[in-house]
Amino acid sequence: MLHLRVISPDDLTPQVESVLHAERGVANVVVLRAVAQAPAGDLVLADVAREAANGIIGRLMDLGVPDRGAIALQPVDTMLSAAADRAEHEAPGHGQDAVVWEQVEETTSEESTLSWSYLAFLTIATLIAGVGVLLDEPILIVGAMVVGPEFGPLAGLCVAVVQRRYDVMRRSLKALLIGFPVAIGICGLVTLLARATGFVTVQMIDRSRPFTAFISHPDKFSFVVAVLAGAAGVLSLTSAKSSALIGVTISVTTVPAAGNAAVALALDNPGGAGGSALQLSINLAGIVLAGTLTLLVQKAAWRRTDTDSGRYS
Repeated sequence: MLHLRVISPDDLTPQVESVLHAERGVANVVVLRAVAQAPAGDLVLADVAREAANGIIGRLMDLGVPDRGAIALQPVDTMLSAAADRAEHEAPGHGQDAVVWEQVEETTSEESTLSWSYLAFLTIATLIAGVGVLLDEPILIVGAMVVGPEFGPLAGLCVAVVQRRYDVMRRSLKALLIGFPVAIGICGLVTLLARATGFVTVQMIDRSRPFTAFISHPDKFSFVVAVLAGAAGVLSLTSAKSSALIGVTISVTTVPAAGNAAVALALDNPGGAGGSALQLSINLAGIVLAGTLTLLVQKAAWRRTDTDSGRYS
């Protein structure tokens, strides 16, 4: 269930109430008159099944509620209510399959912004990956995957393409096209400094690396893994499951490839740098392609559910 909070101008409140009462997936409606101050209006509360959220949000937006008031959705971890149970049962479809588009857009919009924290996390992840490559340590590669924040702009780009949100598209591309070069550049400079002081040597990148050599040697499975990772990542996002572990999957061929490219460039290994850059490009493209197609399938499937049930789509 989701908890819906609406600040409604008093002249729109009857229509807001009508929208909520007409929807089978709504329970526990509460209306508090004239309690909102900025913006002024009534406070309307309700518990909404995830399957019903898109239709309700769409109708409230058509009424102009966001222009003069506010709409907020929050997940409910625990709900003990017979009315809520009936609402979930009567709402068409399954809650885990429902895509609450406004919620997804808001989440990806926040996580796809180029910020100092984003650059810091991406740079640290790339540095950890670079050390993992030099030491041929898969544990460090996994650590870099956990730290990497690039799932946000990748998911944002997928959502932007499907929903035609060009502002989110520009923001996501900016985070990717600036973030990775900055992280690779800083990692390369640190490696050059370490090389100058004798902390690392050329032999560390040239030697046999059985556990991490795959990073700079893309093959047909690189694209397959990217497609699977992209689909899994978007499904995790839209089904409201934790994306922490999915973020590790997404990073498996992005952050490690960036780290490998940086240290290979700094240690005079153009072949390794080129292979890593190709690996990074292939997998970024595969992730975005798979994520976009997954969202398109979900959108089509849920539109059919809404249409079959006679609900707003």
